[in-house]
Amino acid sequence: MSLVHLRTFIEVYRQRSISGAARGLGLTQPAVSQHIAALEAAVGRQLFLRSVHGMAPTPAADELAADIGDRLDLAEAALGAARARSSEMAGAVRLVGHADFLSEVIAPLLIPLLMAQMKVRLQAGDRDDVIHNLAEGHCDLGLSGYPIQDRRLRTELVREEPVIAVAAPAIAARLRTAPDLATALAAEPLLAYNLERMLVDGWLAHNGLQGVTPNPAVIGQDFRGLRRLLCAGFGWTAMPAYLCRAEIARGDLEEIPGPVGPTANAYYMVWAAGALRHPRIAHVRQTLMAELRRGV
Repeated sequence: MSLVHLRTFIEVYRQRSISGAARGLGLTQPAVSQHIAALEAAVGRQLFLRSVHGMAPTPAADELAADIGDRLDLAEAALGAARARSSEMAGAVRLVGHADFLSEVIAPLLIPLLMAQMKVRLQAGDRDDVIHNLAEGHCDLGLSGYPIQDRRLRTELVREEPVIAVAAPAIAARLRTAPDLATALAAEPLLAYNLERMLVDGWLAHNGLQGVTPNPAVIGQDFRGLRRLLCAGFGWTAMPAYLCRAEIARGDLEEIPGPVGPTANAYYMVWAAGALRHPRIAHVRQTLMAELRRGV
């Protein structure tokens, strides 16, 4: 017994006609007759009495129709809605954000979406790129480590990450044992994320080390490049903890303890007004936000 056979039965029952049911279902009359015969064989009872006046339902048909008629309509409506949602989910969702955050944090969270055959396009960019691509419709969702004030866009805080100072073990040991941390930091090469908003500035101010004037030896917009230099034994920096937890666990890097402790960096989900009308974009946004807030 199949859903197709049951739908054919209901149509014949309502039409009282093989030919009428065939027209309504877009089937041939022999196909409709075969469906009814298969259903009668499955239930073990005759469902219709055939005559020149049409198909007269038997008491068994009345019982079956009463049991499944409305339920079948509801089931088919639910299947239709599911197919519509599946169609709406087809296609790609375009994400723009800081390269290291997309790579280290967002990429692992995409696995369930990708397993559900959703397509994702990742584009690296700074704050201005996030604003431009979302406002112009080139991307659907953005991830930013900077607060964005633009009336065309909507933002929501999704994660706060500790920012810690780190260096290779030999440098970290030298800094920990220095008589004056500020003086020792100033003597070591500094690696900075960018000049617009060096996270190290906030870490120094939070720890009362304003005497250190940042003069970076290296400035880059991808912390992973700076991390490679640190692991090679060059310089120090302040970076989000998610970027160096594994390296600290392996002993490649060590935290430089500040007098007060870590600061925090906020991350925001960003989207254009009206973007969430599309179910695909809304679904990806909700999925990522839930995972980011869990701190996965």
